[in-house]
Amino acid sequence: MHNQWQRQQSYQRSQYNRYDAQYHRHNRHEGSRYMRDYWRRWLAQQLLWRSYRFDYYNNGFFYTPYNYRYRYGNGWGYTNSYGISFLQQAIRDGYQEGLYAGRADRRDHWRFDYRNSFGYMDGSYGYYGYYTDLGTYQYYFRQGFERGYRDGYYDRYQYGRYDYNSGSATILPAFLATILTVAMF
Repeated sequence: MHNQWQRQQSYQRSQYNRYDAQYHRHNRHEGSRYMRDYWRRWLAQQLLWRSYRFDYYNNGFFYTPYNYRYRYGNGWGYTNSYGISFLQQAIRDGYQEGLYAGRADRRDHWRFDYRNSFGYMDGSYGYYGYYTDLGTYQYYFRQGFERGYRDGYYDRYQYGRYDYNSGSATILPAFLATILTVAMF
């Protein structure tokens, strides 16, 4: 999974350049600012994780048995508490990024279009190649992103809340549980 994630990084860089040109062509200044901020945060995470030495022997994920199942597509995925926490964080990160993207599109007077937002299409913010495959991570990130985008675009907090002191947004626990259906087995 980690190697797949590293290959995906080079593709993301080419997509960034393509989207940046598209935002400028349509005079979407707020959208362009959001995308640059997203990219800057994404790159900072990549640098942090590259410097991190992953210790398989002392990481609980690798020796804790799978005791949770979660709804994914038409079936179930299996993981442990570390994996569940990671997927929940994907939803939280997606919500926050979606909120920022929705606000940017509203300020640019752009149409409601979360699926063509750079953050939604990328869907890898917060992923570092462990605990789950990229496709599963992107699915849950995008679920959070869509709800955050709706809140940001319509300037409301139906799915989450925003803490003005810390400058961060988070999805409400009830919606988090609706998106990621988890059961112990």
